Amino acid sequence: MSSVNLEPQDLPEPAASNHGKTRAAWVLNTAIVVGGTAIGVGIAFDRHLLTWIGAGICVLGLIAGAVLRALGHGQPLK
Repeated sequence: MSSVNLEPQDLPEPAASNHGKTRAAWVLNTAIVVGGTAIGVGIAFDRHLLTWIGAGICVLGLIAGAVLRALGHGQPLK
């Protein structure tokens, strides 16, 4: 038994129904996975160019996700 007593007003707001299912989220996550994989392979095989290309893909993914969210393809701001 827990000694913590939470009241309904203490709970956070529930996530929106489209949380993580937006175009901006998919683009961002895909870019991070592809870029991270390229970074990992570049480090494992000592290929500095591939490592930097992976880092560039991650940065471009962050930018693309932010732009798509600003254009209305992401989770709306409260």
